[in-house]
Amino acid sequence: MGKSSSVWGVELGQSALKAMRCHMEGDEVIVDAFDFIEYPKILSQPEAEPEVLIREALEKFLERNDYSRDVRMVVSLPGSSGLAKFFKPPPVETKKVADIVRYEARQQIPYDLKDVIWDYQMMPGSVIEDNFALESEIGLFAMKREQAFHSLKPFEEVGLEVDFIQMAPLALYNMLAYDRFHERLDSETFDAENPPSSTVFLSIGTDSSDLIITNGFRIWQRSIPLGGNHFTRQLTKELKLTFAKAEHLKRHAREAEDPKLIFQTMRPVFNDLVTEMQRSIGFFKSINKKAEITELVIAGNTVKMPGLAQYLGKNLGYEVHVFDRFGRLGGEEVLAIPTFKENVPTFGVCYGLTLQGLGKGQIRTNLVPQEILTERLIRAKKPWALACVASLLIGLAIHYVFIQKSWSQTHPDDWASAVSAVKSTQEHSSRHKQQFDGYKSKLTYLKAVGDEVSGNSERRLKWLELQSAVLQMLPRTPLVDGKMPSPKELPFIDRPDIYITRVDNRHYEDVSTWFNERRKNRYLDELRSWADLTKQTLPEDFAETEGPTGPGWVIELAGYHDYNDTTRRGFEASNHIRRTMLNSFLTQDVEIPDETGVLRKFTLDEMGISFPILVSDNKPTTRQVPNPDYEPPAPGTGAAAVGYGMESLEYGAEMAAGPTTTGEKEPGEPPTLSVLRQDFTFQFVWQPNLLSERLEMQREKAEAEEEARQQEEAEGIQAGQDVAMVPQ
Repeated sequence: MGKSSSVWGVELGQSALKAMRCHMEGDEVIVDAFDFIEYPKILSQPEAEPEVLIREALEKFLERNDYSRDVRMVVSLPGSSGLAKFFKPPPVETKKVADIVRYEARQQIPYDLKDVIWDYQMMPGSVIEDNFALESEIGLFAMKREQAFHSLKPFEEVGLEVDFIQMAPLALYNMLAYDRFHERLDSETFDAENPPSSTVFLSIGTDSSDLIITNGFRIWQRSIPLGGNHFTRQLTKELKLTFAKAEHLKRHAREAEDPKLIFQTMRPVFNDLVTEMQRSIGFFKSINKKAEITELVIAGNTVKMPGLAQYLGKNLGYEVHVFDRFGRLGGEEVLAIPTFKENVPTFGVCYGLTLQGLGKGQIRTNLVPQEILTERLIRAKKPWALACVASLLIGLAIHYVFIQKSWSQTHPDDWASAVSAVKSTQEHSSRHKQQFDGYKSKLTYLKAVGDEVSGNSERRLKWLELQSAVLQMLPRTPLVDGKMPSPKELPFIDRPDIYITRVDNRHYEDVSTWFNERRKNRYLDELRSWADLTKQTLPEDFAETEGPTGPGWVIELAGYHDYNDTTRRGFEASNHIRRTMLNSFLTQDVEIPDETGVLRKFTLDEMGISFPILVSDNKPTTRQVPNPDYEPPAPGTGAAAVGYGMESLEYGAEMAAGPTTTGEKEPGEPPTLSVLRQDFTFQFVWQPNLLSERLEMQREKAEAEEEARQQEEAEGIQAGQDVAMVPQ
């Protein structure tokens, strides 16, 4: 019997059934059995009955080999019976790959998805980082549902259960990846811009051949409609031989009376095979511009034909190798059998199938219909389900017997008073429990109110402290006798006031997302402009300033000012904001009352305010503002007011120039004045520190300064002692 971990790989070819059984011993794949059963006739011959020939071969396989359902069975189908497509999805989360593949399947499969069995897999070498598929390629494989059931029918008729169905070209790729490219796949990382060299693998079958081009990470395959039978048919046609004689002559061409005649007869088929390969390789290179092909490997019993390898190598220009051994397959008892050694070139598909069944294949897709797998799963679980139901029934029956016995020994009248007492106690308990729950709810509510009232007062004040700090940063016109001077006394254009019209905020879990490269450049430009205006010296490494990190707020102030006299070069427009407001945010301290009401000075760093930026500054524009000195005309004198609106711009200019000194009577006050106003937007980062935290920061700073002062004094005393000890 086969080992529980053994796998049969079975290929139903056109001329023979080929099978190989392998198992694992440690990390090595060991072959422990094989079979090669030739059909009496080739399946494609007109007089052949494929269903009968395949069933007879499978029956003979069962007679000659031990089989149990513990041994997995993997079966291949020709590449021409299915569809294989490879595509590169865009960078996407791995959990969304299935949706992309489903969409691609609808586009690539020329049938309704209900009528096909399909599967997909991400190819080796795909780059996945943080659950994102970045550089990847996905293989999509499908075949018609009726084709799958038709292929499984002969196995079901003889009692064989198929666990996997795989297409022959993909089984060959599994064999190549494990047997020839294992070191590359284990140690190298696939680079699409500089891919490793590729190998062309040609498996010549009876009626068709499978062409595979792979570098281990990627695969391209095509079925060529030429095989060993075409050589035989050419001999039959040209030399007027029977099929059997032509087949014998093809296999023993060197021993014929005129070998040259035989090769010349088969030359058209040689030429057709070379033409198909050249066309296939040319198409592959057209879609893989950076691929480099270095060798050609040929397999199948047709490779024994004399001169075939040399002819392909000469016409294709590649180094040709005949596939005649498995490099990583163990099991010398089987490998040394002459029948196996003679047919090694035909067992590549079987080897690849067993590798998939053992979990060593790169391609793991399965085209067995899902309903068959579900049916087998249910059948396997039936004995356990029946055992569980039987155990449950036995347990319920025993339980019923004991309950019935106890029930028969009890009388309701004996327990009536006890039941009544229990109900009364239960009602009493429920009533008190309901009352307790009500008190508990009230306690919870009162506790929440108390926590809100007596909570952290520092946190309730932090926004008020921010508002106070911002107000202290703004320049203001001094009052005259407690009043704001009129436009005549102090024109708007001479008032340094900055007015805030809007305050907005946004919280960030990490403010570094706000301080991006664009804002950093803006911040550095503003620092340079501020330093030039205020004659400040910036540190040499200020451009390497690291931005804020951690949670915090970004506060945005929108406002305007009228201090825009163009004769004050360097003091008008945005320069006024930098000299006053920005300068205050960079250099000024603020006074905030502590818990006793005493004003304390804090730096803006201690307040958690940093990185002030003038993010936008528009050019000053002329606007009309109400004139506080304007008095509407008395009733009946409306004509006197005619022209005020027309003359308001000129009068505003006269007001800006100052009061007239002539003795002439001044005209009436216009209702509006023309003012040159600049709007701006200002932002800064606020990561608030509570009052207790700021006081602790000041205490630590004072202690550090005191420690530094004492250290300096100690060093000074030591230096004095050293001087005194020097001989005079």
